[in-house]
Amino acid sequence: MEISGNMEISGKVKKISKTQILSKGFRKRELVLTTEEQYPQHLLIEFIQGKTELLNSIYPNDKVKISINLRGREWINPEGIAKYFNSIQGWKIEKINETRSDPKEEFDDLPF
Repeated sequence: MEISGNMEISGKVKKISKTQILSKGFRKRELVLTTEEQYPQHLLIEFIQGKTELLNSIYPNDKVKISINLRGREWINPEGIAKYFNSIQGWKIEKINETRSDPKEEFDDLPF
C-alpha cells in the first residue's frame, strides 16, 4: 500500500516538548496539536533529527499547519505475539496567520 499526496493537518499547538537526545545521538521533539472541529482531537506529532529545529519558533496557542507522514511498525513480544504501533512524523510546519481587523481602519471619519 502506498499513501500518496501531501498529508497536512492544522490546529492549535497545545504543548511542545524539549528536544530529547536518545541513543546514538538520535534527536526527537514532540508537539501536541489540538484540531479545531466539533470533536477536537489531541494529536502527538514527532519531529526527528534536523526537523526538531523547526519547532524553535513555534509556541503554545499558535495556529499551525503541519505536513506529516504516517509511520507504522511491528514488534513481536516475548510470547511471540505481534503488536503494531503508529506514529505521526512532522516534516514541515507553518504558522497560520489570523486576520484581525485593525480598529483604526474601522473608524468612519465622515462629517455626516
